[in-house]
Amino acid sequence: MTGAPRVGAVIITMGNRPDELRALLDSVAGQQGEPVEVVVVGNGSPVPDVPEGVRTVELPENLGIPGGRNAGIEAFGPGGRDVDILLFLDDDGLLARTDTAELCRQAFAADDRLGIISFRIADPETGVTQRRHVPRLRASDPMRSSRVTTFLGGANAVRTKVFAEVGGLPDEFFYAHEETDLAWRALDAGWMIDYRSDMVLYHPTTAPSRHAVYHRMVARNRVWLARRNLPAPLVPVYLGVWLLLTLARRPSGPALKAWFGGFREGWTTPCGPRRPMRWRTVWRLTRLGRPPVI
Repeated sequence: MTGAPRVGAVIITMGNRPDELRALLDSVAGQQGEPVEVVVVGNGSPVPDVPEGVRTVELPENLGIPGGRNAGIEAFGPGGRDVDILLFLDDDGLLARTDTAELCRQAFAADDRLGIISFRIADPETGVTQRRHVPRLRASDPMRSSRVTTFLGGANAVRTKVFAEVGGLPDEFFYAHEETDLAWRALDAGWMIDYRSDMVLYHPTTAPSRHAVYHRMVARNRVWLARRNLPAPLVPVYLGVWLLLTLARRPSGPALKAWFGGFREGWTTPCGPRRPMRWRTVWRLTRLGRPPVI
């Protein structure tokens, strides 16, 4: 990058959190340095009132999280090429600091191979970061920044060259694991991913199972993720490990039924193009602490 990298932000909304959305937009507008350009995508719903200068896209139907975010990317030109960096932020989140965009500019400028940054998510009242929001296996210390193998979908920054090289998020996933699909493709292309504890998005503590389709989508998309991206010998190993982990967590009967339904669906429905990662990428993931079997 030459000069100050141009930063944009993509926010998708269902139109049901206008106050939280406005607070998030204010936190983006308050970022230091050059102004961040913002696109708010109404995912099958009208966009609430937004400040002047914020662009909006209203989709006629809900395309899911990856589909909505892809629409936001394209609002910045094909593959987001009109900007150098795109922030992806949940509409009920809030940037905790005013220097987050500037920290992103500095991080990407300092490392040509850095493709994605995963922010730390913290509860606005307690400051606590849930273990599941630290994108690595050794997650006991959320204040430790590190290289990682995936990222958090609603609190991240992506160099737009990544989209130009490996494509966007997988539309067909609708919800769950779309970030890991993009992360694996980016890593296979030679990009790196960082988790940065000093880049913080405030977000209320929630359980992912609040989504009615959670168990089905998690299982289906886990199978799709493996079928699309893993070398053939690793597909049964990866899915076998996750089957055992799911059973070990002792989900309720209805949850387990939904999970197995999604698991079956993952094998019997099209998953999109298959582009298995190279074995050297498998080794890179292993060296980064998360081999692609878990």
